[in-house]
Parts: sequence; structure tokens; C-alpha cells
Amino acid sequence: MFILFISAVVGFAIGRVISLLLSQLFQQRVQLFQDSARTLIVLGSGGHTTEMLEIVNKLNFNKYTPRYYVVAENDQNSVDKLLAIEENKKDYKIYMITRSRKVHQSYASSIITTSLSFLNCIPILMHARPNLILCNGPGTCVPLCIVAFLFKVFYINNKCKIAFIESFCRVKSLSLSGKILLYLTDIFVVQWPDVSKISRKILYFGRLT
Repeated sequence: MFILFISAVVGFAIGRVISLLLSQLFQQRVQLFQDSARTLIVLGSGGHTTEMLEIVNKLNFNKYTPRYYVVAENDQNSVDKLLAIEENKKDYKIYMITRSRKVHQSYASSIITTSLSFLNCIPILMHARPNLILCNGPGTCVPLCIVAFLFKVFYINNKCKIAFIESFCRVKSLSLSGKILLYLTDIFVVQWPDVSKISRKILYFGRLT
């Protein structure tokens, strides 16, 4: 009986994953939000943060609210830049998350930190219940988007849209994060025409940052 139950769950999950992947591969555009949207924004560090905050500055804060920011632990510089934008606003919250892999960290030890990062994502996504996840390529976004995709698979939050905006620096190829998340996202945008030829799923609107 237990084996039959597990088989049914696995079969459901596989079917659901295939359904989501096919729908996200062949859709040409995604209808976004007419009303307000609970928005979760991932900040990397350095250039990733700078580019993402340029995008955030262009958002309609009355529509994309509340805003939840995910920042890698010890990245105080990103927090400071964020606070400069969100100063005097009340409808935002900042979450800190374990880095999947730090600079010069061994691959063996990164298994532990990556696992912690995945675990960090679960309560964040359960609490925020975002309608939209906005990210632009830092490694921090990978576990978050994978967990969000699994939430969609099991109908925990199947209304969430994942939007990935590739960094302006990616002129000819996708980042590693982009390659991992390409078919898990609802919207995948690049900022150079050559990169848009990689997949029919990719959208190109010109420079955004």
C-alpha cells in the first residue's frame, strides 16, 4: 500500500513537472497583474544588486506591493543600497539567506551551504506567498526559484510567476544561473539580441538596466 502511494505521488509530480515545463516553453507572453502583486525581489551583490535596484526603481510601488527582498548573508552593501530606495516606505521586508557558495569555497563544503540555502527558502516563500519573483542571475536566486517551482508543482503556491532578467553583461551566452533556471521560469528576459536566439522562450526588449 505504501509503495502504491509513493508511486502515485511520484507519478503525479512527474506529470505536473512535464505539464509546467511544456506550458512555460510554448507560451509566448505571460499575462501579469492588473491589481497589486506581492513581489519577492532577489538581490545578489555588486553589479547584480546595482542592476536589480535600477529595475526596482522603475516599478510602480503602488502596484508591486508588498515587496519582499532576499539578500545573501553579510551583504550589508546591498542592504544599504536597498534602504536608500525604500526609505520612508512601510510595505517591504528584508530576508537574509545563506549563500549557496561563497567566493573560493570548496565544492565539497558548498553542498552544506547550498542545502542550508534551500532550507532557508521554504519559510521565506511560505510567509511571503509572492505573486511574482523577480531575479537577475545571482547564485542566491537559484535555490529560491527551484523551491518556488516545486511549490507550483505541488499547488502550494501555483499562482506565483517567476521572472528572470539576465544581466546586461551577458552579451553572447547565458549565465550559469540562467542556464539552470531557463525552463523553470515563467518569463525569461535578456538584454542583448544574440542571447535571445538561444531559445524560443527567451524575450528581448532591449536594454533594461
